[in-house]
Amino acid sequence: MADTIWIRAIQDFDYCEQKKAENVCVDNSWLYHMVDAITELSPKFRVAYSNGSLALSVIISDIEGATKIFDKGVKEFPNDWTIQYHAAYHYLYEVKDRKRAAELLLQAGNNGAPAWVFTLAGRLYSDEGNFELAESVLQEMIQNNQDPVLIKRLQDKINSMKKPAASK
Repeated sequence: MADTIWIRAIQDFDYCEQKKAENVCVDNSWLYHMVDAITELSPKFRVAYSNGSLALSVIISDIEGATKIFDKGVKEFPNDWTIQYHAAYHYLYEVKDRKRAAELLLQAGNNGAPAWVFTLAGRLYSDEGNFELAESVLQEMIQNNQDPVLIKRLQDKINSMKKPAASK
């Protein structure tokens, strides 16, 4: 049944039955209900989480619906760095929640995402005023890395975070 609903849903990934604004669909849209039903019927239907949530977030801008599907996907696939990374994008740019985006970037990094996600997570924590957490994330990355160029950049980032705090 989930496969049948999925085939129907992908035919109308851009369908918005009620717009709140230009290119912004009302929350909990038709597509959200389709993807939610698919993931309820088949909780391991990975592509519904990965592609459905992105369609909700990027194509029709159903931010609330996308958030729910991303959260379900992260919970259902706790070791899938691509879902975590895409969820981090959603939280950063659509929900405007830097702290949650940083948490998701750390999860993604710990599950195989490129190493630069740790630097971005550190920066997000730093931008939120959580310098200690940002520094610990960057220090951990330094300890687990062999590349002297990257280590230098990470150390420079830590030093640049300390300067504004010292001048206050």
